[in-house]
Amino acid sequence: MSELAQVHCEACRADAPKVTEAEMAELMNMISDWNIETRDGILQLEKVYTFKNYRNALAFTNRVGEVAEAEGHHPALLTEWGKVTVTWWSHKLKGLHRNDFIMAARTDEVLSV
Repeated sequence: MSELAQVHCEACRADAPKVTEAEMAELMNMISDWNIETRDGILQLEKVYTFKNYRNALAFTNRVGEVAEAEGHHPALLTEWGKVTVTWWSHKLKGLHRNDFIMAARTDEVLSV
């Protein structure tokens, strides 16, 4: 399990600080194959996972959902035949918080289980 995946999310308030550019660069080095996307001016972490079929993609989606629910931090999940797109961002902040990187690392851990 990665170091980042072992950390728990902290309660996030609307006035919590977003990650700085330096923090973002450091945290991006801790998660592989994630991209930073900007939608409507909001930075988001996104990764596409591929699977052999819809059943496996759906099972992964459900496992990610369980991890998200346990932490109280929820991604956008797009489940399609053979792939799942996972997008993390902090809705209250309208951007990225350390929690998003923690959950990205946890998402990668779900895949390895």
